[in-house]
Amino acid sequence: MRRGEREAAVRAVMERAVAPVPPGLCADAVLRGDRLLRRRRLARRALWLLACAAVLAFTVWAAEARPWAESSSRTSPPVTGR
Repeated sequence: MRRGEREAAVRAVMERAVAPVPPGLCADAVLRGDRLLRRRRLARRALWLLACAAVLAFTVWAAEARPWAESSSRTSPPVTGR
C-alpha cells in the first residue's frame, strides 16, 4: 500500500458511524470491577493469614524441638572414666 492509499483507508475507517454502546455497559463494568477488587482483597487477606499461621507454626515447632541445639548421641554409650 502506498501512503495515499493508507491515508484514504484510515479516513474511511474514521468516518464510519460509531457503534452504539449498550445502555447498561458502564454499570456492568463497574459491578464487575468491584467484584474483582473484592476477590483480590479476599485472596490477599487469605494469603496473609496463611503466611502468619505458617510463621506461628514454625515458631512453635522451633521452640519445642530446638533444632539449633546439639542432640545427644544415641548410637554409642557415653564415655566413662576407667
